[in-house]
Amino acid sequence: MKRKVCVVITARPSYARVKTALKAIQEHPDLELQTVVAASAVLKRFGKTSHYIEDDGFKIDASVHMVVEGENLVAAAKTTGLGLVELATVFDNLKPDVVITIADRYETISTSIAAAYMNIPLAHIQGGEVTGSIDEKVRHANTKLADLHFVSTQKAKSRVISMGENPEQVYWTGCPSIDLAAAVAKNPALNFNPFDKYGGVGSNFDLQKGYLVVMQHPVTTEYDNAARQITETLYAISDLEIPTFWFWPNVDAGSDQTSGAIRSFRELERQRTNHIHFFKNMEPEDFLRLIINSQCLIGNSSVGIRECSFLSIPVVNIGTRQIGRERGPNVLDCGHSRHEIRKAVETQLKKSRPPQDLLYGNGDAGKRIAAALASAPLSYEKQLQDR
Repeated sequence: MKRKVCVVITARPSYARVKTALKAIQEHPDLELQTVVAASAVLKRFGKTSHYIEDDGFKIDASVHMVVEGENLVAAAKTTGLGLVELATVFDNLKPDVVITIADRYETISTSIAAAYMNIPLAHIQGGEVTGSIDEKVRHANTKLADLHFVSTQKAKSRVISMGENPEQVYWTGCPSIDLAAAVAKNPALNFNPFDKYGGVGSNFDLQKGYLVVMQHPVTTEYDNAARQITETLYAISDLEIPTFWFWPNVDAGSDQTSGAIRSFRELERQRTNHIHFFKNMEPEDFLRLIINSQCLIGNSSVGIRECSFLSIPVVNIGTRQIGRERGPNVLDCGHSRHEIRKAVETQLKKSRPPQDLLYGNGDAGKRIAAALASAPLSYEKQLQDR
């Protein structure tokens, strides 16, 4: 009998992180894929990732509306609690043999708690990494609730084992997002018109003359400063006067401030944004093609740490959101000051392209994850280790 593997996708970046694993699970003869889409992944104002999931040929077995309006700390806590309530019902209906939770977003712990409390074996992708903030707390909590661990780096594997997890249940697989990057690297041509395909807001420009990409999210532990931080980045990018694609932030505490500051800047400093085009969302492969043809990625997204290291894309990483995360030579860190950001971008643009770094995998993580899910012993009991 096939093992039923239930994957819970809660946000735009989570889908990119797991897409190749979904495909590998779907194609594995001993596995049956169940797909649950929840939180911001079902919301139109965040690009409704569920549409892309269905367009890619994955059947959605359940949708969970759980996001509480507010984009503040109270809303985040209530969203997580509501997710726990709703996902327990979903798991009771689907009766999976194993549930997968992804990475470190705050709401992912709803998946982990529901599965653990219902005696369903839990697998966690991207455990063992360090970033600080609430993300790291959630990631390590997911690790301790999980029974199978699919980690992205060797250091992450060592860290999960040092937390007392059974070494035989910790698998180095690499990150599934690198699988997508590897596929795009084989055919990197920008074979679509982003303005026509995705609309967005702002002026069109000639892509052949070079452009930047910005993806900056609020930092949960600094959410009161979200508007000021994004405004500094807006001034830095506007002063550079280089054509720029700017992506909307994730739904986190502070995202309302971030979005509001972007809208205010567009209205009050209209002349400064003539070279910037804003998008809500984009298919993962299209986004990576946009990245690989860019001059530099600016912001605080883990894309700059993971995919861009593999794709040899210069990155300016702003602030503390990725503090402590392993990174390649493509990343230059800076603070939130507009002058620091501008100087860092100018420094990256003067350099030659950084070398490729295989820190987060070589492009076969999805298949490794599916193989492990088909063969690993499934248990919801922690095995005793020498701790």
